[in-house]
Amino acid sequence: MVLNTSAHMMMFLPLLLQLVGLSLAVRIDPYIRKKHKTVMLLIVVFVFSLLVQNYAGYALELNGRMPYARTVVSIYGYSVRPVILVLFYYIVGKRRSYRYAWIPIGLNAAVHLTALFSDLCFSIDENNVFYRGPLGFCCHVVSAGLLAYLVYLTVKENAGEWNSGKLIPVLNALLIVGAVLLDTFAAKSEYPVSFLTVAVVSSCVFYYIWLHLQFVREHERAMMAEQRIQIMMSQIQPHFLYNTLSTIQALCKTDPEKAFSTTEKFGAYLRQNIDSLSLPNLIPVAKELEHTRIYAEIEAIRFPSIRVEYDTPELDFSVPALTVQPLVENAIRHGIRIRRDGLITVSTVKTAQGYEIVVRDNGKGFDVSAAETADGTHIGLRNVRERVEGMCGGTLTVDSEIDRGTTVTIRIPARM
Repeated sequence: MVLNTSAHMMMFLPLLLQLVGLSLAVRIDPYIRKKHKTVMLLIVVFVFSLLVQNYAGYALELNGRMPYARTVVSIYGYSVRPVILVLFYYIVGKRRSYRYAWIPIGLNAAVHLTALFSDLCFSIDENNVFYRGPLGFCCHVVSAGLLAYLVYLTVKENAGEWNSGKLIPVLNALLIVGAVLLDTFAAKSEYPVSFLTVAVVSSCVFYYIWLHLQFVREHERAMMAEQRIQIMMSQIQPHFLYNTLSTIQALCKTDPEKAFSTTEKFGAYLRQNIDSLSLPNLIPVAKELEHTRIYAEIEAIRFPSIRVEYDTPELDFSVPALTVQPLVENAIRHGIRIRRDGLITVSTVKTAQGYEIVVRDNGKGFDVSAAETADGTHIGLRNVRERVEGMCGGTLTVDSEIDRGTTVTIRIPARM
């Protein structure tokens, strides 16, 4: 049975729309690098050419009077399929070149070119009948090897992040293998598009979705790393470094023993800030409070009039690193160090919903609404809020009155 023209279009249009949609998605995707976009669009071009080759081969098979043209079209189809697989290497893998993978592709093309003058690979006689030669499965063997290596490369490059999404490339491989079996053993002469071509088009879409998810995760990791660096730099302010070193230098002459203990505390403070760069997860609140105490003790040497008191009976929960310490630093720098009797209290409370950390000072206070919209001020406060919200689903609220002081409340939901 031969399909009519409208039936042909019903098979062609969905595949064409998938390729067009894929091209548009790739072009506007903000997460994919420029070189990956180029490779992905090149893959779409080759897949489209394979779709056209399928229809041309089908038309020539029905025509029956152009065996040579059908031979040329078939050679192209067998030669381009492995090329698509190797192009995916440049997206999945981290190496710049996979030149050795092009060797079997060249050999595959050379073997199929022999159909122009021999029946070593395949031949189409004057009656337009296709015959497979001794090397007729060369494309199948080469593609199988390249496909297996693509799956291996995909898993290897993301070995540390196994998740259900990684099943997509494996399922794509099974889809292609199943399509090849259907093309080989099922009757297909009445269909203008092979099962393999349909599988390749669908696999490109699925593979793009998987790759997009990988690129989004990389972008998120890069953003988190950049944020952690910004957090650390916002906490290690140059003036604090200089002032602390100057204090230690002065103590070396007047109180060497205190200079020694201050140096030890200063080293612990710097180490904790640097260690926070490698802490993507939450830490025990007790560890964060210890870091806060070290910072406050260093500042108390320079500002003897300030006091930091702790009322922390609840310690059985976790917080993002550098959560409480920046709040105490803000209170000292922007609030209480101008007071004759500056006081900061840090408390922890258990609630029905989880836990609260309250940092309260009797400093000069500030206009909360103005600070929320101002650039370059209270950066540490905004960083803490973003990490509390993003890492543990908590909240941070600020209540401040001019000349009365500021209260910052962090609410951490109970972990299920």
